[in-house]
Amino acid sequence: MGLLSRRTPDEDIDESKVEVGGNVHAAAGVTGVAVAMKRAVQEMGVRRTAQTLLKLNQTDGFDCQGCAWPDPDPSRRHTAEFCENGAKAVAEEATLHRVDRGFFAEHSLAELATRTEYWLGKQGRITEPVVLREGATHYEPISWDDAFALMAQRLVELDSPDEAAFYTSGKTSNEAAFAYQLFARAFGTNNLPDCSNMCHESSGTALIETIGIGKGSVSLEDIHQASLVVVVGQNPGTNHPRMLSALEKAKRNGATIIAVNPLEEAGLVRFKNPQSPRGLVAGTGMADLHLPVRINGDLALFQAIGALLIEWDAVDHTFVEEHTHGFAEYAAHAATLDWDEVTRATGLNQQQITEAALLFKDSAATVTCWAMGITQHHNAVATIKEIVNVALLQGNLGRPGAGLCPVRGHSNVQGDRTMGVWERMPDFFLDAIRDEFGFDPPREHGLDTVDAIRALRDGKVRFFLAMGGNFVAAAPDTEVTEAAMRRADLTVHVSTKLNRSHVVTGREALILPVLGRSEKDLTGGREQRVTVEDSMSAVHASRGPLAPASEHLRSEVDIVCSLAEAVAARIGSPGLDTASPGGSAGSTTEKDVGGRAASASEGEVGGRAARASERPSRPHPLTTIPWSEFRSDYTEIRRRIARVVPGCEAYDERVDEPGGFVLPHGPRDSRTFHTATGRAGFSVSPLQVLEVPPGRLLLQTLRSHDQFNTTIYGLEDRYRGVSGGRRVIFVHPEDIRALDLEDGDLVDLVSEWADGVERRAPAFRIVAYDQPRGCAAAYYPETNPLVPLDSTAEGSNTPTSKSVIVRLVAGGRP
Repeated sequence: MGLLSRRTPDEDIDESKVEVGGNVHAAAGVTGVAVAMKRAVQEMGVRRTAQTLLKLNQTDGFDCQGCAWPDPDPSRRHTAEFCENGAKAVAEEATLHRVDRGFFAEHSLAELATRTEYWLGKQGRITEPVVLREGATHYEPISWDDAFALMAQRLVELDSPDEAAFYTSGKTSNEAAFAYQLFARAFGTNNLPDCSNMCHESSGTALIETIGIGKGSVSLEDIHQASLVVVVGQNPGTNHPRMLSALEKAKRNGATIIAVNPLEEAGLVRFKNPQSPRGLVAGTGMADLHLPVRINGDLALFQAIGALLIEWDAVDHTFVEEHTHGFAEYAAHAATLDWDEVTRATGLNQQQITEAALLFKDSAATVTCWAMGITQHHNAVATIKEIVNVALLQGNLGRPGAGLCPVRGHSNVQGDRTMGVWERMPDFFLDAIRDEFGFDPPREHGLDTVDAIRALRDGKVRFFLAMGGNFVAAAPDTEVTEAAMRRADLTVHVSTKLNRSHVVTGREALILPVLGRSEKDLTGGREQRVTVEDSMSAVHASRGPLAPASEHLRSEVDIVCSLAEAVAARIGSPGLDTASPGGSAGSTTEKDVGGRAASASEGEVGGRAARASERPSRPHPLTTIPWSEFRSDYTEIRRRIARVVPGCEAYDERVDEPGGFVLPHGPRDSRTFHTATGRAGFSVSPLQVLEVPPGRLLLQTLRSHDQFNTTIYGLEDRYRGVSGGRRVIFVHPEDIRALDLEDGDLVDLVSEWADGVERRAPAFRIVAYDQPRGCAAAYYPETNPLVPLDSTAEGSNTPTSKSVIVRLVAGGRP
């Protein structure tokens, strides 16, 4: 296989070939090792497989792209410190296949739009920048300088900086994220939507309101030392496989594990750890108790557990009295618990819930973990607050073996937020930007992901830049999202490989090829390193071992800094007003002190208000930030991070320590809570049963075992017994009969929501699968068209992808 090989273009999914067998009851093992090695060698070859995988998650290597699970202490790391899906993630990025200018000449945009996400991703690494001109049928090569010039021109032509949106994927490094948010704010907007808006925004919202910080409070050692580990709305065997090693160690130390999930997933039944002969053969039993909760029943479950703990006086009264507020109101609410409503909401009986509550009662230290099965519901924030309530009742914060653990999916999504990628950064962070860089960033909150789509749809955002990711496929309400994206003047995607977002474009489009995590970064003529933060607030360095896939690739930092320089050059051109901080040349609005639109006047060049000479001129902030220094040596960015980001003092020095360093966390470190009262807060939330009309099902969208978010590695969801295809819907056998359907029937999925709009995903095969009655599950992104844009979590605006009411239409008939 040559380094510039092209994949056979006709390899795509044939859903007629899907095969369904029985689901399995153990994760990893010999099969996992064999699949990982086979996929790695197929994509990378033997030599590159060794080069990459032996450096994956090592102190002198690079951080895995596949999840945000923390690394063990450096002294305890294995030679093979990765999981099956981590190997797949590396193989996808380090593939030997290439998408070059010949590929784009051969394949029109119209043809590419007919291909699946799987086919697009399998074509290989993009080798040079390409542009889609207005009215063109094909992407064509463009130089980097011309690409930056085009972006800069479109940005300065905007009537307001708020007509631009700067999206971030969670894989973006800390250095790039810091530079990116700095560029956006110096340009004059807080429109910084990110992938967290679609996943753990509900966690951040709930945790900030209750404990004063939007991050989990545990370390890896806490998992190992816990008496009880509760895994809620999460499938670690597929989404965070290295978590199974931590759970296995906890089990060997005597821990009990509760799994709370509608589906019984293989990784929480038995884990066959490939790091030991015993693990490969026999494995370790994982969950001692599985609660098959009805979709959206978790709030009621945790309310009931809290009520029982209060009834049994299993309360840490000292902690409650010294460190919390609101207990009396919470206890009074718990006393009114209606068990009939609890059982209706959860699908569990009182005996099952009592059994779980007794395990909480008898636990000396409890860690509760959760993921998307909790965060993507209308009541997600309230549900997480109920999880916090139970932790507060027993004092399970700020002591060994206990705490709250939202498990992130993207490998640096938490780090991006720490670095300022958020449309609602608090004033103390913006003040630090002001003091460090000499301009006052905009203070008005910007657009999150859902609001950015609305703004694109309504013509209020005209320029869209995505730093990584696959925005169109990841977002909800696919038809609405695609129509919104097509209204933009220019869409830009910084990417390693092709995806659906590249074929749904504005009037003009750019694809900018970027270095991958596995590749050497020699920007500025020196070997650079970047940093990332995991789910447990540990920050460490990452260095790729491979030569870049093409000489034309640039790093994320290079792309951000070069774009900033291009925009600064145009803003600083003669005849353009540079007087306003936070504004951009090309805007028809003047700026107030906060950098926001204040008033409009007659425009000249690119619509920008003229008459700069009538008021004092001062440099635009984009022209005063040392972008060239940042690009040539990332150390300069890290020095600014150290002065701006709380807890990052001596950042550059500390990231080079073996294993890096851990950011401060008040509740974990000292039981300090940065809330309005200075205490952690109990919350009172109504118990509401999600009503599903007769003949309908409640659908959750989920990953197969062969994908990472919208990246489809392959077509083998072996844990659930599905191979060769993806358009399947898992339904309880009794529900299949009640709907007068049969296992194997083809149906359209039609979602129903308050707006009355029919959203349809066609041609799904029914697969009989054990789960609570009335519930169903199917893979995303194929089911994202069913999720209404306006159906979001209260308080976080996260799409409700885990609770979609659907009807199954046989043969396409309504």
